[in-house]
Amino acid sequence: ADFNYGADEYDAEGNEEPKALPEGSETMPYIDESPTMSPQLSARGQESGDGVSPTPTDGLGTGGERDAGKGLEMRKLVLSGFLASEEIYINQLEALLLPMKPLKATATTSQPVLTLQQIETIFYKIQDIYEIHKEFYDSLCPKVQQWDSNVTMGHLFQKLASQLGVYKAFVDNYKIALETAEKCSQSNYQFQKISEELKVKGPKDSKESHTSVTMEALLYKPIDRVTRSTLVLHDLLKHTPADHPDYPLLQDALRISQNFLSSINEDIDPRRTAVTTPKGETRQLVKDGFLVELSEGSRKLRHVFLFTDVLLCAKLKKTAVGKHQQYDCKWYVPLADLVFPSPEESEHCPQVHVIPDHELEDMKMKISAIKSEVQKEKANKGQSRAIERLKKKMFENEFWLLLNSPAIPFRIHNRNGKSYLFLLSSDYERSEWREAIQKLQKKDLQAFVLSSVELQVLTGSCFKLRTVHNIPVTSNKDDDESPGLYGFLHVIVHSAKGFKQSANLYCTLEVDSFGYFVSKAKTRVFRDTTEPQWNEEFEIELEGSQSLRILCYEKCYDKTKLNKDNNEIVDKIMGKGQIQLDPQAVQTKNWHMDVIEMNGIKVEFSMKFTSRDMSLKRTPSKKQTGVFGVKISVVTKRERSKVPYIVRQCIEEVEKRGIEEVGIYRISGVATDIQALKAVFDANNKDILVMLSDMDINAIAGTLKLYFRELPEPLLTDRLYPAFMEGIALSDPAAKENCMMHLLRSLPDPNLITFLFLLEHLKRVAEKEPINKMSLHNLATVFGPTLLRPSEGESKGHLTLASDIWSHDVMAQVQVLLYYLQHPPISFTELKRNTLYFSTDV
Repeated sequence: ADFNYGADEYDAEGNEEPKALPEGSETMPYIDESPTMSPQLSARGQESGDGVSPTPTDGLGTGGERDAGKGLEMRKLVLSGFLASEEIYINQLEALLLPMKPLKATATTSQPVLTLQQIETIFYKIQDIYEIHKEFYDSLCPKVQQWDSNVTMGHLFQKLASQLGVYKAFVDNYKIALETAEKCSQSNYQFQKISEELKVKGPKDSKESHTSVTMEALLYKPIDRVTRSTLVLHDLLKHTPADHPDYPLLQDALRISQNFLSSINEDIDPRRTAVTTPKGETRQLVKDGFLVELSEGSRKLRHVFLFTDVLLCAKLKKTAVGKHQQYDCKWYVPLADLVFPSPEESEHCPQVHVIPDHELEDMKMKISAIKSEVQKEKANKGQSRAIERLKKKMFENEFWLLLNSPAIPFRIHNRNGKSYLFLLSSDYERSEWREAIQKLQKKDLQAFVLSSVELQVLTGSCFKLRTVHNIPVTSNKDDDESPGLYGFLHVIVHSAKGFKQSANLYCTLEVDSFGYFVSKAKTRVFRDTTEPQWNEEFEIELEGSQSLRILCYEKCYDKTKLNKDNNEIVDKIMGKGQIQLDPQAVQTKNWHMDVIEMNGIKVEFSMKFTSRDMSLKRTPSKKQTGVFGVKISVVTKRERSKVPYIVRQCIEEVEKRGIEEVGIYRISGVATDIQALKAVFDANNKDILVMLSDMDINAIAGTLKLYFRELPEPLLTDRLYPAFMEGIALSDPAAKENCMMHLLRSLPDPNLITFLFLLEHLKRVAEKEPINKMSLHNLATVFGPTLLRPSEGESKGHLTLASDIWSHDVMAQVQVLLYYLQHPPISFTELKRNTLYFSTDV
């Protein structure tokens, strides 16, 4: 289930990619089938006995957390979130009802905008739905505001569920309402103006007074809402003790809601997703979405439509304001003629020009800085024009990122000669497209050529049939949508079973950030087994993420299949699955165990989430005999060394065998290995060197980062932090040089010598950038915050929004380290010799 009750995860102006369809279904129902949730699955699951269970499930609601206080607190959290989204929903219904009265008033005049019949059809049952929810909201609100252990509200949810008949009537009329609204828009300019910009009131405590939404988007809200209410019931039950008076009432309400969902999923008319070919056969839309095509050497964003017998690649035409939007067909391939070239066949295809990582990272930082500015403008009730300007800039930058980050080739070949190349950022997505096409190709398909009229009709239908309406960038999200999680997700991939025969198996983990999915971690290959036991832990940085995907691969060792194109993935996907990152379930201190089922394979994993501000804490070690969490001056004095032993050993090992490792310092090492190395260094064990030589190089790199991250104060010190922030902001190069060198001189000797030692090492790593893909910028991004971020006492004033992951501070920290990395070599003696000229205190 999904625990995010924003009223707007998906809307008819929508934003999410559709999921591959459930078995046996060729059509997309109206009920949201995006990855965010699937009511079809939750409803069907009941029949198969493995769906949403109305009893408390494992995970959150077990053991110690079942105690009354915690359960009550969680109930209140769930209800508060739901109440906030209920307020938004009521405002949306109000906005929809607003034009109804004046339209009715003109209907009986000599110049009606719409007839009474049309008004009745478009606004059918909206007034009733509004009244039901207004009454529900007015009854629930005081209960949540005056919360205590005796509050009961199960009867309110039971009453709400009992009124779902009104929704049934609405759903039955939905298709006709949409068609009527569309026809009236086309024939009446006045109505078109009204329906394009309905003003929705912002929530009471929101800074924004109104947002503009289309009528089509608002008509979708009631359909989306039933799903939300069902999900919230599921969560409430999870946190309601079985002996609570609300428990049986909520159980009853959930049962009614799920039965309702399952019935409307069966009833929804499949014809919405179909067009008729001139021969009278129905051609249905199975999947659509935005993909990047490499066309004539440049990247273009295309909207790709997969119908039952043809793949059509289109782009949205630029149209004048008020004109109906249309797609322009770039090419199509009948599925009977479509083949996927093997890697060796695709050698003649154009090579993919990959954008350097640091340019992508730069752009992410720009986007995050603009996000912070938008937040500040909103907080200061800034001018809407300034906010719009910032949002436009953000959209342009996000669009650039969406276009330039994908690098995984997805090649499509027409038997009659022409080949096409898409670039995707996620292998999961590539396999979804491939599987959807291959499934359709199992049917008896005929080759054909579309006449220009047929092609025009098919392309014309795309606009109405599409299920993905908006480019997947965060600036297209509504304000009441979940911003996703910012921080660190710790995932342990335990094991997998269900394989038919022995194979060499590994898993990769993908998360979404900036609107698209990227691969973040990879387990080792478990050789020749049907039951791999990886037990590997990864720390994945989340940047507004909402989903985690796990893909299970069989490793290919066949040299003939390995392609020269290094982004080609030739390993075979054995299974794939996705789960929602639910903020409430993940944000507990304990590990949360889960299983993803994919293709008959079950992968067991555990996860826990550390929010950005929690992961930023520097906690001094209670045990001063070790090295982690102990002041650097204490360690160097004890060791009688200038640079701590741990820093020297890790750097030596990385330079010996890791300097050409792709993504060194960026790719997570296995957390259990890092903890083992930490324990050995802390105990000053004699076997350190043997252990280092056997250990995976990413774990050694991870141990070095962890050492700096856990220093009780940053390497560049709390005292100098404000001065570093001011120094890097200076615009005069000479002043900046003076200030930045003076700051280094002001560091205690052990800190300065260690910093210079690390600096030279990172420069040597960056020299191998063509091989290891780690530029100076990438290294500054990894190490900047680690070396500069102030300790807890100092950083109180620095922590702002959790989503300011690339806040101003973090950007400045990266810039400080980058400044020193790009600087000609700095020697300790030279610095100290120049001290005489600079006697001013910092």
